[in-house]
Amino acid sequence: MIEVENLNKSFKVVKREAGIGSAIKSLFNPQYSTVQALENVSFKIDEGEIVGYIGPNGAGKSTTIKIISGILVPDSGKCNILGYTPWKDRINHVKNIGVVFGQRSQLWWDVPVIDSYNLLKDIYKIPEKNFKNNLQLLTDTLDLSPLLTTPVRQLSLGQKMRCEIGASLLHDPKILFLDEPTIGLDAVSKVAVRNFIKTINKEKKITVILTTHDMNDIEALAQRIILIGKGKILLDGSLLDLKNRFVTRKTLTVDFMESNEDIHIPGTTILSKSKERISMSVDLTQIKVSEVIGLLSNKLDITDVSVDSHPIEEIIVDLYKEYKI
Repeated sequence: MIEVENLNKSFKVVKREAGIGSAIKSLFNPQYSTVQALENVSFKIDEGEIVGYIGPNGAGKSTTIKIISGILVPDSGKCNILGYTPWKDRINHVKNIGVVFGQRSQLWWDVPVIDSYNLLKDIYKIPEKNFKNNLQLLTDTLDLSPLLTTPVRQLSLGQKMRCEIGASLLHDPKILFLDEPTIGLDAVSKVAVRNFIKTINKEKKITVILTTHDMNDIEALAQRIILIGKGKILLDGSLLDLKNRFVTRKTLTVDFMESNEDIHIPGTTILSKSKERISMSVDLTQIKVSEVIGLLSNKLDITDVSVDSHPIEEIIVDLYKEYKI
């Protein structure tokens, strides 16, 4: 569905020192440096996948999205999306994609949301029946009904983002590019957006490419992640494999009826212990959490159990450190 092969993109950046003299000098003799935004970037994405495209600031995420959505032209490389090259077949290509940039809007600021939707209907030449059906679906699932007659400038950030996602899906795209879709949203709005993305992916088989710094978005939505750093693809695999690779310990907390039983289980380290609760670190390379619980149940009358894993943010930090990005 999406095939990207050896994409390269560089930018010329003006360099100058501080001060009026340097500013005047740069007018007549500007100095440039070249920044390699993408270097031989290649990947394939199949229909119906939700892929988290992650990396630190300046890694090349947004540049990639802009190229595969047809906004930028690469220096070299190939890209085939549903049979089209984005920067060569832009009109045909954009009919198949929806794009949401968290810090940019496709809605007109001073007019009601429904006016923007009607304009997008004409731009994409959406048949009247399809438009009404899609608008009804989006209104119901994103709770847009009270927002459609409100000027965009009067919407809260969460409301505007819901309307932005609705606008990107009016024309029935097969692919959805989401760049920081939950930036600045409150917890309730984030959950609503995530649930909607999962729904359209499941029901309409829409392929989703998600770029974000919110690792909770990645954990909630993506089955696969692609890590980019310094313009290069560094890792491509499942989120589960990533967790198995970096999560070697878990914290097990067990509540039980009062007991003074001495606890010692190989592969575990006791973090804290009282007469009714014990908390221990479990080394997964030596013993499974289920085995530890089984051994504890032989000695204690357990009333409650909780297992805390390595937070996804810390896993990603470890990943960045490993690749020195």
